[in-house]
Amino acid sequence: MKAVVLCAGLGTRLRPLTFSTAKHLIPVANKPVLFYGIESLVEVGAREIGIVVSRESRPVIQNAVDDGSRWGAVVTYIEQHHPRGLAHACACAEEFVGGEPFIMYLGDNLLPDGLRAPVELFRSTGANAVVLLKEVDDPSRFGIAEIEGNRIVRLVEKPKEPRSNLAIVGGYIFDRNIFDSIRRISPSWRGEYEITDAIQDLVDRGFTVLPYVVPGWWKDTGKPEDILDANRVVLDGMRSAIEGTVDEASELQGTVIVSAGAEVVHCRIQGPVMIGRDARIFGATLGPYVSLGDRVHVRNSRLTNCVVMEDTTIDYIELPLRDSLIGRRVVLRGQAQEPGMRLLLGDYCEVELREK
Repeated sequence: MKAVVLCAGLGTRLRPLTFSTAKHLIPVANKPVLFYGIESLVEVGAREIGIVVSRESRPVIQNAVDDGSRWGAVVTYIEQHHPRGLAHACACAEEFVGGEPFIMYLGDNLLPDGLRAPVELFRSTGANAVVLLKEVDDPSRFGIAEIEGNRIVRLVEKPKEPRSNLAIVGGYIFDRNIFDSIRRISPSWRGEYEITDAIQDLVDRGFTVLPYVVPGWWKDTGKPEDILDANRVVLDGMRSAIEGTVDEASELQGTVIVSAGAEVVHCRIQGPVMIGRDARIFGATLGPYVSLGDRVHVRNSRLTNCVVMEDTTIDYIELPLRDSLIGRRVVLRGQAQEPGMRLLLGDYCEVELREK
């Protein structure tokens, strides 16, 4: 079984970070979101992976993923020249798929329980499609599936009056019939070819479309708060590991990961906290729920519920920096004006805070 991973989105809700990187490469617990998806695909045997990219996202994604060999996979890059919807992105991969069943996965989604169960459902039932679903509290924000018996009978994109709370999440398993359905649909009011319309066409033509309700959590990491939420959940599932050095004056509580080459001196850390390779942390108060990337330097600062990407320096932010997403090679220094300051900073920013 092959896999198609959609990574052509521009990530406008994550700007300014996505001016210099793809949203799929923003880290959760110091690992790019996309890498979690690739690992799940390889786990179920999908080792031929086509990544659908835009002209803008291709260079950074190709640089990060390369040929896929680190996962034992073979990656092919497929360019979507215009952003015309998920169904259009899927259609771009038809030649790559070559008539085989395939998994379609959204590259900015996290499904920690993996894909083994829905793939087994597809194989054991001979279905034409399996659509991953998740119960949500606000179904009007999502594409929603309506079920009768054990089949999907209707899909509605962001209904004003939802008849179901089952949201369509970022995973699908299709046979080759989905491509005929994509050719049969018209653009929506948004001017896009919607995957929900293509799946509805499968249903209307009598093909078997089955639901798989995800039992654990699922996260679409399209907004800063989603990244921070996913970071919290992933960190909660980790175990302490001290590979770097921690001096005797430091106090560590809860789950703390100090990666190889990192140095922690005179700090108070309330886990879960992850510190990347070769980081330097001096006189800091961290946690809970902080991920610091490789080679990050933090000195005399307080952080809680933050994701800080590699090669960034934070100096003398003594009032807490909270709920913040900080890009790569950022320099942040000085005195915060108010406790609980929240920042979203893109790569290569330099910010100095001064007292009034």
